[in-house]
Amino acid sequence: MNKVFRAKRTRAKINGTAERPRLSVHISNIHIIAQIIDDESGKTLAYATTVGSKINGTKTEKATAIGKEIAEKAKKAKITTVVFDRGAKIYAGRMSALAEAARKEGLEF
Repeated sequence: MNKVFRAKRTRAKINGTAERPRLSVHISNIHIIAQIIDDESGKTLAYATTVGSKINGTKTEKATAIGKEIAEKAKKAKITTVVFDRGAKIYAGRMSALAEAARKEGLEF
């Protein structure tokens, strides 16, 4: 199945609001990007990425670090609950490592 169709199918069911924004995660071959987005206003509330950062280790360790970082930035923005948007990726490996790290830091989804 084409990744674009899978991502559209996933995002058709997910919508971020001001009370419960969307945690969108993109994992490429090199970098990991996580954003907390309010779809009603179309604004990014928090953002964490490995691009330009000094995070070392395996990609799973980088995903864990980004999960912790996005949860800390969400706390600063007074966000406690989010809707998890995995995009076209399956919930396994790096995706689950990022989600579990965010949950350990207090983010609920």
